Amino acid sequence: MNILIVDDEELIVKGLKHSLEQQGYTVFAAYDGAQALNTIKIKRVDFIILDLMLPDIDGMILCQRIREKHSMPILMLTAKDGDYDKILGFEFGADDYMTKPFNTLELIARIKAITRRFKIEKDRSSISIENLTINRDERTVYIDEDRIELTVKEFDMLYLLAQNPGRVYTREQIFSHIWGEEPLDVRTIDVHIRNLREKIEYNVKDPKYIMTKWGVGYYFNKK
Repeated sequence: MNILIVDDEELIVKGLKHSLEQQGYTVFAAYDGAQALNTIKIKRVDFIILDLMLPDIDGMILCQRIREKHSMPILMLTAKDGDYDKILGFEFGADDYMTKPFNTLELIARIKAITRRFKIEKDRSSISIENLTINRDERTVYIDEDRIELTVKEFDMLYLLAQNPGRVYTREQIFSHIWGEEPLDVRTIDVHIRNLREKIEYNVKDPKYIMTKWGVGYYFNKK
C-alpha cells in the first residue's frame, strides 16, 4: 500500500516515514498542499496522512479538494484537540483524526483498521489485473504506481472490456455501450483502441491486455 504523508514538519515526516516503511508500506512525502496534489496526480496513493496546518493551504480545504476527485482514506493530524475541529474535519472528508503528539503504534493501528474497512468497499469498484488497476468510482487507471490519463471514452471502453474478460465485443456493440446510440462510424472504435494500447500496453504490437478477435472485435485478456 502506498501512503502519502502531507506535513511541513520534516522531523515528523522522517520519523513516520521510517516507521511505516518498516511495516512494509511505500511512503511518499509532501511538505505543502501543492506537492500533495501533484503526488496524487502522478502516483497511486492508497492512504493519506494529512496535517491540518500547512504553509500554503489549510488542511481542511486541501482535504475537500482531494475529496472532489478521490476516495482514498484520509487520516488528519492536528495540534488542536477541540471537538469542533474534529467534526469539521469529518465534514470535509477525513476518515479519522489524531492530535499531535501522537503514538506512532496507535497511528499504524488506525491505518490498518481504516484500510480493512475501506478495502471492502474498494473491492466492489476496482479491477486489478497484474500491474493494471482500474477504479470505477474514481475513474482512475494505474500501471504499477503511475497514473495513466485517459479520456472519458477511453476509460469507459477500457472498463467495459475489463469487467468482462474474455468476452468478445463487436465494434457495433462497443459503440452502442459507450455512446448509447446506434452505431454510426465504427472506425472510431479502432482509433480509441489504438490510443488505449499506446497508453497501457508495454508493446502495442504484442498487447497483453486488449486483444483483437480478427473479423469480430475486441476483448480483454483473461490471463
